[in-house]
Amino acid sequence: MTDKTRAQPVRQNEGLQIHRSGTLDILTLNRPDRLNAIDPRMADALTSYFRQKRDDDDCRVIVLRGAGRAFCAGVDLKATKDAPPDLQFGNAGVRTELAIQRANREFIVEMRRCPQPVIALLHGAVCGAGFALALAADIRIATRDARMNCAFVNVGLGGCDIGVSYLLPRLAGASIASELILTGDFIDAERAHSLGLVSRLVDDASALEDEGRTMADRLLKVAPTALRLSKEALRHAIDAPSIESAIAMEDRNQVLCARTEDFHEAMAAFFERRPAEWRDA
Repeated sequence: MTDKTRAQPVRQNEGLQIHRSGTLDILTLNRPDRLNAIDPRMADALTSYFRQKRDDDDCRVIVLRGAGRAFCAGVDLKATKDAPPDLQFGNAGVRTELAIQRANREFIVEMRRCPQPVIALLHGAVCGAGFALALAADIRIATRDARMNCAFVNVGLGGCDIGVSYLLPRLAGASIASELILTGDFIDAERAHSLGLVSRLVDDASALEDEGRTMADRLLKVAPTALRLSKEALRHAIDAPSIESAIAMEDRNQVLCARTEDFHEAMAAFFERRPAEWRDA
């Protein structure tokens, strides 16, 4: 998944691999020996990455994937167990534990806020915090071997964690969310696809990469400002108190888009039956 003419060097950052290919970021969870389980350093790196995307106008789309045999097995419980006693979740004081909890969920908040659409490529284990990452993405594509669950309840914690109680009911409905959150049971890719949790299914990792790039290329054909404002409007509409509120956001965005050079270019390209060349990137 590269654009050889515009690719930039791969950067490594505390369990993350970041590759810029033109206006596309390919973000790889890169702890394959731990099934890409998220330790505190990786959580901080994810938070920093998504926070920086707010001001990164050169990046228009993000593909999120996992190295090795899995997308993400959740929080790294070994790292939690090996932490100093005064920093161990369940043994530290309430204030310390609340600080740890907030640090471990901030990357989900920043991921939802970032203006670039995020395409998650799911394979193997998609558990706990990894399931939250998948749910926080805008588009999910999965291999048929992908298995997902709310793992938190299986280790003595509440099943509602890292934004799952907010995201899952909105994607699958309250009944399915209750089943998965309260039991911690796995849901396979076929059922996830039938419920709309996953947009597309593919057979293997190679097809997953190809489908991810195809989807990214489709998004990159959209005018940059229109793409960002569309994601923003959709995010607000999901929580809108009324259809009037959602339409007000849509009205505002259409007026903003119409004032860009890309709007006039898109209209010209449509009538001339040619690809558009974006200027407001």
